[in-house]
Amino acid sequence: MKIVLVNYRYFISGGPERYYFNIKEILENKGHEIIPFSIKSSHNYPSNYDKYFLDIVDDEVYFANTNKKYKKIFKFCGRMFYSFEAKHKFKKLLNHTKPDIIYIMQYHNKISPSIIDVARSLNIPVVHRISDFQYLCPNALLYNDVKGICEDCLDGKYLSCIKYKCVLNSYVYSAIKLGAKVFHDSLHVTNKIDAFVVPSSFTLAKLNQYGIPQHKLNHIPTFFNLKEQNPEVTYNPFALFVGRIEKQKGLMTLLKTFIGTSYNLKIIGFSNDGYDIELKEYLKDKQHNIEFLGKKDFHEIIPYLKSCLFTTVPSEWYDNFPNVILESFAFKKAVLATDFGSLPELVRNKETGLTFKYANAVDCRDKVSYMFEHPENTKYMGYNGYKDVITQYSPETHYNQLFKLFESLIK
Repeated sequence: MKIVLVNYRYFISGGPERYYFNIKEILENKGHEIIPFSIKSSHNYPSNYDKYFLDIVDDEVYFANTNKKYKKIFKFCGRMFYSFEAKHKFKKLLNHTKPDIIYIMQYHNKISPSIIDVARSLNIPVVHRISDFQYLCPNALLYNDVKGICEDCLDGKYLSCIKYKCVLNSYVYSAIKLGAKVFHDSLHVTNKIDAFVVPSSFTLAKLNQYGIPQHKLNHIPTFFNLKEQNPEVTYNPFALFVGRIEKQKGLMTLLKTFIGTSYNLKIIGFSNDGYDIELKEYLKDKQHNIEFLGKKDFHEIIPYLKSCLFTTVPSEWYDNFPNVILESFAFKKAVLATDFGSLPELVRNKETGLTFKYANAVDCRDKVSYMFEHPENTKYMGYNGYKDVITQYSPETHYNQLFKLFESLIK
């Protein structure tokens, strides 16, 4: 099978890209020919197809700097709404390679839905894997700093996006992203996509509520590509957080949980908007054992996953399917997670970890105390998570479900 894989980054910057390169490797090992389509960047891995990639707008990994020159803003807007450059280059790629199917990870904001029109014109099936809420919400989170969880746009109250400055805390960018969403809705983009791969049943229900038919929605959980079978691990007395340092990740609740205790917490990650500075300021003059370790590549994170007692996912937004949970399970570590959104699907309370009440530092502290004070039980829950990874979240399980879907669409 000849498969085009689309993602707007051809390098690893987070969970969606780790999935991209993992599935690329698995599909190639199964004998399929993989053709990437992306955007040129100095961060990219080499590719024989990069002549078809879109021209770079700028080389930022994350669009955090709002002080752009007008020319760049105009080009960004074109990519957000409908890019004829993407349409032209994608058509050249498809005509040259003649693929059987197209598998899209992320196209919003930086590639545009014009590529879907190209595929449709050539009668090539399109599958889109969902990793956020871009179709439902202009900032893709169903969350903003004013209300917290917010479903106004899902309920048709679109002006809330501008009112709450949901995108980059800017009226202008919020209006632009809202305009792009409304425009894409008018194009009926989701009607042109043959199938959606959705990692969590919670997210699947939200997409169905938005209006995507149930028969197009395929619940296929992601996987962990475990290179080291039965890894040797240790259990040292510290908890670990891995992820971007953003308000919706629930880090303030996590800090309040650990402040005033003797328990150790290590935080690995970076911030696009300076939220890490706010957290460090909050910790000043308080008694704690919390350490910020900064940004690290995954190979640098592995030793911490191997040596912590457990990991934490205190998310306060509808986290779709955080890779760090499977990464924790892969190294036999239990997970402490919010009892919210899709997280209880992954973290089975008292079996593969513990869950705590939404944004509740008191309940979180009770669970943290239990995990530190009962390390044997914590180890046991981590081992149960490991069994999940090698069975229901294995590459083979994921591949079989995905290939069955691809085959049905091609036929």
